[in-house]
Amino acid sequence: MNELPSCPECKGTYTYEDRNLLVCPECGHEWTGSGDARSLADELVVKDANGAQLEQGDTVTVIKDLKVKGSSAVVKVGTKVKNIRLVEGDHNIDCKIDGIGAMKLKSEFVKKA
Repeated sequence: MNELPSCPECKGTYTYEDRNLLVCPECGHEWTGSGDARSLADELVVKDANGAQLEQGDTVTVIKDLKVKGSSAVVKVGTKVKNIRLVEGDHNIDCKIDGIGAMKLKSEFVKKA
């Protein structure tokens, strides 16, 4: 059985592979398995509607009413979203919104709180 390295952030031993990344379920740190301990967030630059750089765990505020696809729900202007997670792709913010659940947002529709 292959031994995976422990987490470079918290030294946790319960790491697992997710596609081409290694993930620590204890602290949520993600890194590539190529020997460098840089996290995905260090490589990924995401900016909000005002040009401020967003980071993992930031709190943001929605600046426009957003319709939830496949539902009649709407995320209203001014909704605060805590503890965001940055990901690659068109919708580059993963988050959980109270009353709606897990969502992906575009960074152009939020501002750093």
